[in-house]
Amino acid sequence: MAIFTGAGVAIVTPMNDNGEVNYDEFAKIIDFQVENGTDAIIVCGTTGEASTLTHEEHLEAIRFCVEKVNKRIPVIAGTGSNCTETAIYLSKEAEKYGVDGLLVVTPYYNKATQNGLFEHFKAIADSVKVPIILYNVPGRTGCNIAPATIVRLCKEVENIVGVKEASGNIAQVAKIMALADGCVDLYSGNDDQIVPILSLGGKGVISVLSNVAPKQTHNICELYFNGNVTESCKEQLRALDLIDALFCEVNPIPVKKAVSLMGMCGGKLRMPLSEMEESNAAKLEKAMKDYGVL
Repeated sequence: MAIFTGAGVAIVTPMNDNGEVNYDEFAKIIDFQVENGTDAIIVCGTTGEASTLTHEEHLEAIRFCVEKVNKRIPVIAGTGSNCTETAIYLSKEAEKYGVDGLLVVTPYYNKATQNGLFEHFKAIADSVKVPIILYNVPGRTGCNIAPATIVRLCKEVENIVGVKEASGNIAQVAKIMALADGCVDLYSGNDDQIVPILSLGGKGVISVLSNVAPKQTHNICELYFNGNVTESCKEQLRALDLIDALFCEVNPIPVKKAVSLMGMCGGKLRMPLSEMEESNAAKLEKAMKDYGVL
């Protein structure tokens, strides 16, 4: 059984002005997501600025999220690293806190071979018992997991259950599902491709859009699963301008601005990310108003 179906939010990590994690605001953001139909929370992923959190901050954010959610919906923790031993450490600690699953990104910068990727993910999976979703985002990591490698991992490693596919390559996604024979839980890693990936057998999306439109993103999936493909497609297309605005600068710069515009404290970004350019912020605000979330 899949860890979740529908729309899981790749949740932001709110920061105080001094750059520390703002746990009071984090609690409000978590409640906002749960109360508005989000199907799962993915904590400490790309959108959560995991790459600039210390290990202690990273694990504390996971622990806090698990406790605040309190089993209302699944919590999936981002525990990937370009160092296999670091990923194992983070994964084992997150498991102790009671997460429902792990999201493990491809090792960045190293640019491992397909054999190296297999051994990397297998070593992490062998260190824990909770289910793992692979995260393929070659545009950020410089490393692509080939369809055959994804399927091999899901078939040969018991607790590797699926993939968040953010390559943007629909042909590659189709190849995964053609090879999978039902063994891969597929999630869209791109908000503009939710319906196309559902049409290939996807279980849902791990979404940036859900930070500002949780009900609407959930509904895209629910409509599709209920057989109302036409309405699901309409909702996907209606969201495109907002999705474009949320990615007009590198994620999570726009979405943290969007959360702040909604009255929740997204807070400062950690360097090397910088504040959003004024012209792009205006574009984002207009798209949010047009979509009806402001």
